[in-house]
Amino acid sequence: MPENATEVTAAGIARLAGVGRAAVSNWRRRYADFPQPVGGTGTSPSFALPEVEQWLRDQGKLAEVPLRERVWQGVAGHPAGPGRALIHVGCALLLVRDRPTAWLELAAAPDERMAALLPQAMEHVLTARFGPEADGVHGASAPEPADVDTAGAPDPGGVHGAGSPEPGRVHGAGSPDPGRVHAPTERDLLPSVPLLRAAAELAAGIGAGQAFEFLLGRQLDANPRQYTLTPPQLAELMVDLAEPPKDASRAARERPGRSVLDPAAGTGALLRAVGGPADLYAQEADPALAALTALRLALAAEGPRRAAGGTHRAAPGPTVRTGDTLRADAFPELAADTVLCHPPFNERNWGHDELAYDPRWEYGLPARTESELAWVQHVLARLRDGGTAVLLMPPAAASRRSGRRIRAGLLRRGALRAVIALPAGAAPPYGIPLHLWILRKPEPGVRPAADLLLADTAGLPGPAPDTSTGPGRPPGGQAAGGKAPGGGRERFDWPAVRSAVLGAWRDRADVEGVSRVVPVIELLDDDVDLAPARHLPRPASGGGAAGLGEVRERLTETLRLTAGLVPPTAAPAAPAHRPLTTVGELARAGALFLHSGTAVPGGTAAPVLTEHDVLTGAAPTVLPPTEREAPGGAAADDPVLLEPGDVVVPVLGGSTAARVVDASTAGAALGRNLQLLRPDPAAVDPWFLAGFLRGTANHRQASSYASTAARLDARRLQLPRMPLAEQQRYGERFRELAAFEDALRTAGRLGGQLVQGMYDGLTDGTVTPG
Repeated sequence: MPENATEVTAAGIARLAGVGRAAVSNWRRRYADFPQPVGGTGTSPSFALPEVEQWLRDQGKLAEVPLRERVWQGVAGHPAGPGRALIHVGCALLLVRDRPTAWLELAAAPDERMAALLPQAMEHVLTARFGPEADGVHGASAPEPADVDTAGAPDPGGVHGAGSPEPGRVHGAGSPDPGRVHAPTERDLLPSVPLLRAAAELAAGIGAGQAFEFLLGRQLDANPRQYTLTPPQLAELMVDLAEPPKDASRAARERPGRSVLDPAAGTGALLRAVGGPADLYAQEADPALAALTALRLALAAEGPRRAAGGTHRAAPGPTVRTGDTLRADAFPELAADTVLCHPPFNERNWGHDELAYDPRWEYGLPARTESELAWVQHVLARLRDGGTAVLLMPPAAASRRSGRRIRAGLLRRGALRAVIALPAGAAPPYGIPLHLWILRKPEPGVRPAADLLLADTAGLPGPAPDTSTGPGRPPGGQAAGGKAPGGGRERFDWPAVRSAVLGAWRDRADVEGVSRVVPVIELLDDDVDLAPARHLPRPASGGGAAGLGEVRERLTETLRLTAGLVPPTAAPAAPAHRPLTTVGELARAGALFLHSGTAVPGGTAAPVLTEHDVLTGAAPTVLPPTEREAPGGAAADDPVLLEPGDVVVPVLGGSTAARVVDASTAGAALGRNLQLLRPDPAAVDPWFLAGFLRGTANHRQASSYASTAARLDARRLQLPRMPLAEQQRYGERFRELAAFEDALRTAGRLGGQLVQGMYDGLTDGTVTPG
């Protein structure tokens, strides 16, 4: 194997071959010539990508590696680490887009010559986008000492050095970096040249900006615990909230050349969502993220524009600085029109002792446990008079007693204009309902606002239910317990949340159960508790007495239908001894086909049938596609689309569930942790198949147990050998049982809603006991 060859994990092999990870594990066990691990760990080995590709081709499992996968594997297996690889790719893609002729000339040279010429060409493009180097910043050809992180310790993993604007530079926590992204050195670029050529080829198909978004998105998805992410839907909502409201002056709404600042930029998701012309400013403590953000925003901006004389001139790029924002603000003189911020939560070492006399604390020195309120005041200090800021905040910041004096000051001076509670799952940490704080810097001579908008979207209904009924679909289309259909983190209707939040902010009106405009004087008590749920109680379940009457009628009708679906008395019989076959044997005979699910909600334009949907009988999950997979055909995987008659079974959890796809579910994508069995209708009846797959004994013999989880091997599931006509007799009975199960599920949901609604109505006075 060549030295420094790209390595790939089992998950990467599965993605290359279009199969599940279980198939890769099976290949390793069955084939003695499968490539041996060359790195990784015993539980997560890595393999040489060239050896894997050759083995897949020899086995007829891979005709050609998709270009996007080849580029991503080059990034993931780069000898200097994926962080530095992304920096190299970002600089190259900027050159490809802004100076395509120069790139073509460089790409025609051999690898060594290309690596020698690239730094200077990249530096020209970076200078055009980010301006000349600041004083004291080393040039691209400076010698490269060992990578050092901001704490002064060597960085063997390349995390800091990978994204550092200049390898070897040391920036202490208290000193912002006045420089910018720098071109990598020739020595750095030499092993990256094949990757850069492939990335340029990918950019030719989907665009330079989209190519970088795809690769960066893969890196973020592969390392979710290393980054605090702001989902694209939430970023767009925060940007829209920062727009001047309807009651703003005409000058404010038509202000040209607006400036937008993100003082805790992370991966740049908030500034990436800013539309229209704007001067973008960002600061990030991690040099790796700062460099990635700068390249991401530059590639998302427009390309070079033709200037006088026929020359092309690149538009100015974002201004991105590295450093601890609270301890060493890189923009002390900036007065931005808009500030967007997703600050770090619950920090204790944010500089409380060093910054005790900082002039930014106009509303009071934040307590050591109130780092979020330090960010609030920093944001206000960087706004122009009348400017707007939107911050994502933890819910505790609205009610902790240690912050009540600062909250009171924000209210009295009219700086805090709204507190909006989002549903749990809108952003990490996904288990709590985060808040959006909307602030406006007070203008001298303008009377402070006398009210505060409080809104709570956690109680909004889920996606519109599918009202179709029938086997395999519960009446009403919702999951048991009234939860919105869907699995994953975002089990709510983003468009409905977005509409409610924007409507509440722009109209500033009282909407029952959603928003309320509260006089400031009512909030200035001993606690200054600004949690929307405290001042905006949710409406009673069922919608009051009238709504409960409707629920009761629906429950009565459902119970009547359920009684008619009760199975007849079972006639006893001796145990049958029938010849058996397995799903695996049927698959080998061509009587059915097996597919593993890979789609995730929001990762494809189609609805996704998730494991949660199968277990609860809910409709497929519908979420907007994420921004990096939607355009340009850069989706990570081609999903398996469901067809009528398909049978879907979960592979985790040990539950005896199987779902027959009907016309209303057909067209949805097959989600993760699901396996699809597509029978040939001339050989296997789908209801017969689904019914026998649900047998408890059948599941036990086909399941394996690892740690605390059970995993089902669908190929080992058994069913009797029967003529098709006999299968259809069994299938009809199984269909009746499924309809009865659906009716029971719906009755349980309506019954729970009626009971809780009665409790709520009796306790809040909307229902009387008589």
